[in-house]
Amino acid sequence: MDEYDVVVIGGGSGSQVATAAAQQGLEAAVIERGPLGGACVTRGCVPSKALIHRADVVRELRRADAFGVNAELTGVDYDEITTSIHDTVFEKAANQASSLRNSENVALYRGEGRFVDDRTLAVEPTEERESGATEERADGATEEGEDGGRVRGETVVIAVGSRPMVPPIDGLEDADFLTSDDALFLDERPDELVVVGGGYIGAELGYFFGALGTEVSIVGRSDRLVPREDDDVSAAVTESLEAHCDVYAGYEATSVDDPKSDGDVTVTAEPADDESDAETVELTGDDLLLATGRRPNTDTLELEATGVEVDEKGHIETDDRLETTADGIWALGDVLGERPFKHAADYESKVVSANVLDDAGEAVDYRAVPHAIFTSPRVASVGQTEDELADEGREYEAVITPYGAAPLGMILEADDGFVKAIAAPDGEILGCHIVGPQAETLLHEVVVAMDSADGTVDDVAEPVHIHPALNEVVYSAFDELSDATYSTAPDWRDVSDRG
Repeated sequence: MDEYDVVVIGGGSGSQVATAAAQQGLEAAVIERGPLGGACVTRGCVPSKALIHRADVVRELRRADAFGVNAELTGVDYDEITTSIHDTVFEKAANQASSLRNSENVALYRGEGRFVDDRTLAVEPTEERESGATEERADGATEEGEDGGRVRGETVVIAVGSRPMVPPIDGLEDADFLTSDDALFLDERPDELVVVGGGYIGAELGYFFGALGTEVSIVGRSDRLVPREDDDVSAAVTESLEAHCDVYAGYEATSVDDPKSDGDVTVTAEPADDESDAETVELTGDDLLLATGRRPNTDTLELEATGVEVDEKGHIETDDRLETTADGIWALGDVLGERPFKHAADYESKVVSANVLDDAGEAVDYRAVPHAIFTSPRVASVGQTEDELADEGREYEAVITPYGAAPLGMILEADDGFVKAIAAPDGEILGCHIVGPQAETLLHEVVVAMDSADGTVDDVAEPVHIHPALNEVVYSAFDELSDATYSTAPDWRDVSDRG
């Protein structure tokens, strides 16, 4: 059995803990069954946003005449798009594996790790190994290969990520379907596609396929798409997707019929609200895409051999330093279920590294961790929504400023764009939600302000902003919010006034 100071299960963001340990002269190991880089590199963020960029290009070409530009879209080489993106992201994953393998004091195990006890794992090699029976370390040693082996760590970090969830829909077990993993690298674009799931994955992929010409139907249980967003944001996304797709918000997929003989699949969707007078619908497509969320890969680890506890959904329970209920075992990334984003996992890896290597006692703080949704228009959010504040019974002021408040916003004709800024009576920024072009970039001055110890609306409103630039719409929202906050606020929005 090989022993290490730090063993990381998962070759995504968690591998950063291993390399940080190696830089301090400790012996570290990473166990990964698939491509390096985690789901983000080959099955998530990177390839999906590369696809969406192509959709943006197509959309701009189709609306070019609105700006006096004569352009014609003569075709889309779909296979070329997906092949190019596939080759790029898997080359990146291979480069990350090579870099990790050649790192001093780091061993890379290509296989699936399962706990034997709190600190010991059995590694079962998988078909996705990049080399033969052994992995060579930088010091020339080799790890046990196809016959398996055991690895023990003084500290163990669980970072095995998540995978698409398959819901219990009648008939689904006999049907062919796609998950978000499968949909990224299709050889041909479907003519008709039924998407089950109204969250951000379903919305993004629905926009992509719809923009490229697929007839898309989206079924979502909530009365709006991306229901976890602020209400004004989810309303805007729902309305925008209706330009590309048939949206059945407030519906639940109850059965699937896939005869396979004619290549079509039929999804029956019923109103999610039993009291609704809406009618049951039947949606037919060449393909069915399930975008119904993701589940943590903790069920592959045999955690019953450890003292690590999980919740009813399989997410690992930790304290605010990200240590699990088992001494010396830590966790980060999608297995936590807190913020299922790559950048959040990278942040968590820094917290774990500080606590494991330097005994820093650092606690995670998600208050200023942002996220984005890459539909058209773009969405970017940080902090709390109005509903969340109402549930807490907090006083707040909210300001919504349209993109037209910035001259460049008018030039871009971003009629559906807005910035929604929310603050407490003392000027503390509680949240910001942006819908429109470059939202994911515009948000960051707000993130920086929220991340400081005493960040307030004036930290955004007082600095001089470039003219003309889209940042002026952020400035306008926070300038107005600054006037409405602090002790001079004449009309506070209290939860008792909502309705």
